[in-house]
Amino acid sequence: MSSEPNIFEIAQKTRYPVDAFIFIQRGLDHTVRNIHGQTPEAQTQAPTQASPGTPKDEESLSRHISGQQLCEGLRKFAVQQYGLMARTVLRRFKIYHTEDFGHLVFAMVNAGLMRKTDEDTLADFTAVYDFSEAFGTELQLSQ
Repeated sequence: MSSEPNIFEIAQKTRYPVDAFIFIQRGLDHTVRNIHGQTPEAQTQAPTQASPGTPKDEESLSRHISGQQLCEGLRKFAVQQYGLMARTVLRRFKIYHTEDFGHLVFAMVNAGLMRKTDEDTLADFTAVYDFSEAFGTELQLSQ
């Protein structure tokens, strides 16, 4: 068994439930696939940031996404998964702002479950969009 912490251990050290971390992992995978396409071999963890200790080869760097791209991808993923209930579900996960996405990502980065580049910061997730607008009542299921 590896000494790498799992999301259950990480969640215990934050205000977020385990489901929030699972949402981020799934949403990251979804976003990376939408931006960069499928990887040649199927991966069960986030392709851009899984496998701590793995050298940053061209494949992993070419599949990097920014905090802003991830926030937009997570918005689309939430709407796809939960429809008009997206904002309600995110609230259940204690996610109220795009900054929460950043806190979740950086908790996993700090635990070694994800990687980041030297340029990636928590500020990349600050006020990317307003949740009341992004998940408002005018939201259409077709998005």
